Amino acid sequence: MTHVTSQISRRSMLKAAGAVGIATTAAASVTTTPAAAAGTAYAHPGLLHTSADLSRMAAKVKAGAAPYTAGFAKLTANRHAQSGWTANPQATVVRGGTGQNYVTLYNDVHAAYQNGLRYHVSGDSAHADTAVAILNAWSAKLTSLAGNADRFLAAGLYGYQIANAAELVRDHPDFELGRFQEMLSKVFAPLSDSFLVKHNDSVVSNYWTNWDLTAMACVLATGIFCDDKAQVARAVDYFKHGEGLGSIKKAIPVVYDDGLAEWLEAGRDQGHALLGVGLMGTFCEMAWNQGIDLYGYDDSRFLKGAQYVAKWAMGGDVPFTPNTRAKGAIAGWSGRETVTEAAAVDPAMTRPIWAMIANHYTKRRGLSASYLTQIAAKSAPEGGGGDYGPNSGGYDQLGFGTLAFTRDKAKDTSASPSAAPSATASSSASAPASDPRPQTTTTASASASASASASASEGDLAATGSNDIVGWSAAAGITAVAGGLLLLRRRDRVRNGSAE
Repeated sequence: MTHVTSQISRRSMLKAAGAVGIATTAAASVTTTPAAAAGTAYAHPGLLHTSADLSRMAAKVKAGAAPYTAGFAKLTANRHAQSGWTANPQATVVRGGTGQNYVTLYNDVHAAYQNGLRYHVSGDSAHADTAVAILNAWSAKLTSLAGNADRFLAAGLYGYQIANAAELVRDHPDFELGRFQEMLSKVFAPLSDSFLVKHNDSVVSNYWTNWDLTAMACVLATGIFCDDKAQVARAVDYFKHGEGLGSIKKAIPVVYDDGLAEWLEAGRDQGHALLGVGLMGTFCEMAWNQGIDLYGYDDSRFLKGAQYVAKWAMGGDVPFTPNTRAKGAIAGWSGRETVTEAAAVDPAMTRPIWAMIANHYTKRRGLSASYLTQIAAKSAPEGGGGDYGPNSGGYDQLGFGTLAFTRDKAKDTSASPSAAPSATASSSASAPASDPRPQTTTTASASASASASASASEGDLAATGSNDIVGWSAAAGITAVAGGLLLLRRRDRVRNGSAE
């Protein structure tokens, strides 16, 4: 497939919230000093996957390296990853209330993403062409998102996902980049931005953590994809200082002396806690690939929260500090809800969220994260949309982390993130490249070797990962344990009745 480098910038839609540290200095060698491409705000591809990531996946699969081959097999077996997929775009997508048709959108989004990813690994241009056809069909027709409050979930979830799908093929000569940017900016991002500002005209704590996180992910992904620094600044500032429950200190309100930190929605239920961890990981990964370290923010607070959820979700005992949140509408009804203990868990419940998070902390940074390592290994290889049940919850994450995020341990684990070099989408036939992104929170840049290594329902969602390839493979022997239902705690809990 022939690629062209077309960068179409758009006028900022949002007032800048402040400068964000983005590396823009040109580099003599992309393997030592990565930088954003000249003339653009951000590096592309640079959402969940950089050009180095895509080259690594292709090289590892070509070399027959584990666990990449198993991860790729999950991708090729998925019905969404087939080049014969035909889009079914709608002018208005409805989630919540009457006339719902959002299932069409999320199935097409996952088909576009999976075909784009499959192209980069296999080099088969038919998959890139399919992804482009799906995305072009939607940008030509979609004009609005409607429904009850769940329309904000549609905007957030499918906004960040469709941006990631498009990032994989943004340089394809047939891709309508400008039109797609307009769709993101006018259909998806405004709803997500509005939610973070007004929370659907409710008190700020009315909606649980994952509602904010879906909106944050959409705003960030849109900002990066459209080279809008104001959007990115707003999203990053909200992560650090936002008033809603998705900002990091609200989502993870209590840090314990044992190195774990309480995840707020552990007091709600397991499915939504897993969703939130996956969304925060997605947010951190997209920011990292543009030189913004949120994984390490506030003394790696997210690591402590993710470890907490991993331990709890596997049936381990965790501390819990009771909390009370206000609910209600502005100038309307009001109420309060107090949660006093962590919810019951089923260790068989999974979401495809762990490989990305575990690999960041253990491979890029060389940190010990035993609970992340265990839960990642337990559910590998990780699948994607369509592998975790037919309902919307099975499509909340893009997945395939075993293929996409497994990495060799960094040679230097004392580096800060910087934006990955911009490049046209590379063919999988190219030689393996070193991962140019630095590998941790302190100083110098470091590269991770990309050489081949030998080494549903809401109740059937996903998890995965590893520590060392060898260690994780051995740990995967605990998978059989996941089949049992473990209800550690039973209690009556007040729930707000929302879908998410």
